[in-house]
Amino acid sequence: MILNDGTLRKLIQEKKLIIDPLEDYQIQASSVDLRLGNEFLIFPENIGIIDIRSINLNNAIEKIQVDDYFIIQPKKFVLATTIEYVKLPDDITAFVEGRSSLGRLGLFIENAGWVDAGFEGNITLEFFNANSVPIKIYPGMRICQLVFAKMVEKAQRPYRGKYYGQKGTTMSKIYMDKY
Repeated sequence: MILNDGTLRKLIQEKKLIIDPLEDYQIQASSVDLRLGNEFLIFPENIGIIDIRSINLNNAIEKIQVDDYFIIQPKKFVLATTIEYVKLPDDITAFVEGRSSLGRLGLFIENAGWVDAGFEGNITLEFFNANSVPIKIYPGMRICQLVFAKMVEKAQRPYRGKYYGQKGTTMSKIYMDKY
């Protein structure tokens, strides 16, 4: 069941669902808009091959903090973060969706699309500029939306994985996976 604005407000007021900071205008009929933070991670052109089994990419990427705007070049991939810190209860999951208005400009926004029940942290977003021209984005702008769904029961194993409690833009930790 997708949660509506009234249910979301109630859960937030009862502190069962945490989204901080949060302004009332961010709560939509069936979602909550999240805003863009000011921290971005990009892959340098000379990175070579990304070997997911043997490299910790934290040392290979470029971290950029901006105050005013960030330009995503055509056909480029960028990681970003939300301003909001989100804490989901063990019986609610969320989908991250890009805003249609930005998609219509060629900006694809993801986070692997899913936030597991029990997750806590800032949401790291994956941007791809599919357009043939640069796109300028601004910290503080509404960048994506979370759609919340109530699970039939609480998760038996709520999320406590490698991204639990993440703050700011967080690089892939796939090197920590067991093979």
